Amino acid sequence: MLPHGGAILPLEVVTTVSTRGRQGESRGDPAGRPSRLTKLSLAMSAVGALLLAVSGVRAAGPEVVVLPTTGIVDQSMAKYLADSIGAAEDRGAAAVVIKLNTPGGELTSTNDIVGTLLEARIPIIVWVAPAGGFAASAGTFVTLAGNIALMAPGTSIGAASPIDSSGEDIPGTLGEKVKNDAISKITAIATARHRNVDWAVSTVRDAHSSPADEAVSVGAVDGIASTLDEVLAFANGKTVTVGGNQAVTLDLAGATTTEVDMNPFLALVRLLSDPTIAVLLFTTGSAGLLVELYSPNFVTGILGGLMVLLGLIGLGTLPLNVGGLLLLVFGLVLFGLELTVTSHGLLGFGGVICFALGASALFSDQVDPFEPIVTVAPAVIAVISGTGAILVALIAFGVMRSRRVGNGPVAGAIGPGVAGLVRAPLSPFGSVFAGGEEWRARSADGSELERGTPVHVTKVEGLTLTVEPDASSSQRT
Repeated sequence: MLPHGGAILPLEVVTTVSTRGRQGESRGDPAGRPSRLTKLSLAMSAVGALLLAVSGVRAAGPEVVVLPTTGIVDQSMAKYLADSIGAAEDRGAAAVVIKLNTPGGELTSTNDIVGTLLEARIPIIVWVAPAGGFAASAGTFVTLAGNIALMAPGTSIGAASPIDSSGEDIPGTLGEKVKNDAISKITAIATARHRNVDWAVSTVRDAHSSPADEAVSVGAVDGIASTLDEVLAFANGKTVTVGGNQAVTLDLAGATTTEVDMNPFLALVRLLSDPTIAVLLFTTGSAGLLVELYSPNFVTGILGGLMVLLGLIGLGTLPLNVGGLLLLVFGLVLFGLELTVTSHGLLGFGGVICFALGASALFSDQVDPFEPIVTVAPAVIAVISGTGAILVALIAFGVMRSRRVGNGPVAGAIGPGVAGLVRAPLSPFGSVFAGGEEWRARSADGSELERGTPVHVTKVEGLTLTVEPDASSSQRT
């Protein structure tokens, strides 16, 4: 019996090729040289054998997915872990290692993460690392929920008492309700994973915290590991329960590790979720919109609208998928305005940015661990955004070049003395058609000018023209 079933394929191909080659030689190749068909067949056989060898090497060792998980426990972290664990299940990974270092975070996000870990269909190893890190507060719940919990030397775990947003104890009956609920949850987690229930309860009731050695000695975690290799060596051969009742024995000998980081958009959302940044974005964006209403110039309007949307996402007022849809709509509006308003590509580039952000967030709602992951492929987003950016750049370049090198008043540069015609009434701001394009304009003395009034340019300020009625045209009329 052959040791590897796939190895018989290249052997059969080579045998057939050799036979055909001899036939070809006997049929009339006086020099005894192999025919072109023989050479091609031999090359294909070699490629096939190489592919089989490569696939055999990849299949020889199990894969372990490593998820670096740091910072505040929030919805972005919950989604990152849910999506990454789901993807690891789909690709047939042997285990997932969550490299955890967190001071704690939101209770609802903690519950989502714990649910993901308890319902995962592959073994989950939670490793509190690096040295000096911790799994404090919400991190305690996450660590205890792993099938195997390990800690690096110099780390700590515990201090899981609920507090309010200002870091103070929650007073009164509400505080008791929240604490009792947290105690019941951590009790259930410790029971499900066969850990020290009394120690787990003490972290919530008494804010107890333990260093790595103590956590191992009391049965809160399973062991100490300084490196990822030590983590895999410790877990190898252990039997754990996944998916509720399925026993799995970890076989991690010769395992390859694949580190999967948080995608850039989720990392941006985590940054936006900082209360200070979110409030600054919202207030600055609102101010930009007000400036746009008072003195339209498109720049403050575009930036203001984008900042308000990102601020609402960061504040949690808008779900990620709703925010993504609004960004897509905003981007389409900007593309439409680019066709009718002279912006030198500014509106178009704003639309490209909104499209990229919106497409990344469009399918970003929390998913069930047992449902397939639905998302827009990053390559598709990159190609569409890049193509749009190139087209906008070409259009903007063409417009600018036509102004510089064009001939005649239609394509010439705009400057004082150029004649134009009022398109949108100036009161005092509106638009005029001058130099072959439509421009934002205002009257020099603040007076109202009706549509169709002949004017000439007296001053150019950025993308805004200052005009006054053309007396010579009026006299001729």
